[in-house]
Amino acid sequence: MPRNFAIVFFLAASLFGLSIIMALTLYPPSVPENFIWRKPLVGSIFGLICILGILAVLFPQACSKTIGLKGGGEHAPHVLNRPINSGEKKLTLHGHHPDCGHFSAHVFQMGNKSLCAGCTGLLLGGLAAFVGTVLYFFGNLHVGQNGLLLSWMGAAGVVLGLLQFSLFNIPWSSVRLFINAFFAFGAFLVLVGIDEIAQNVFMDLFLVVLSVFWLFTRILLSRWDHERICRICGVKACEFRGL
Repeated sequence: MPRNFAIVFFLAASLFGLSIIMALTLYPPSVPENFIWRKPLVGSIFGLICILGILAVLFPQACSKTIGLKGGGEHAPHVLNRPINSGEKKLTLHGHHPDCGHFSAHVFQMGNKSLCAGCTGLLLGGLAAFVGTVLYFFGNLHVGQNGLLLSWMGAAGVVLGLLQFSLFNIPWSSVRLFINAFFAFGAFLVLVGIDEIAQNVFMDLFLVVLSVFWLFTRILLSRWDHERICRICGVKACEFRGL
């Protein structure tokens, strides 16, 4: 019950924070803030977050040890095969998913390797967000009057990414990959939209912090989803439940 409450709290807080941001896109401050270092400051912080997120996907064990989390391999697109006893049959662990029909939509094949659709999507979305950050905050990319459209497109990606576990039973790994990539890139779109509309460093920094909160919420929901799948599984002796 305490863990379920924590998940509900994180999800509710994430959606509430997003609703505040989207309300500010409709009613921005009347006078833009004249802070010359706004874009370099916000771009540097958000770009660093993108880099750390990419490294966390590529090197999950080292990241988990750094921040003190268990289960370092839980969010990785790499392949780690080892046998798991499950009654009379053997399961093979691919990354952090067992070779089990219940998790077939969570992975996809690339050659002879099985990759996690969700983690690969986060990696692709993080790479796209980093490139976009460099182009917008340090380059000559201008969105003009499209700030409102971009922010609402990004909000749709964030909502889909957060609700994919609790509301949707997605049976296709390709859709999971797209939703998670859209989730990561959506946070960038919301940031660009709010920066273009409000031009306020405090709103930008609030959104940067909120995007980190969204990511942690998505990780909690992913773990909850894996546990839920294992709870309804008929194989009682599967050792994957204890990982």
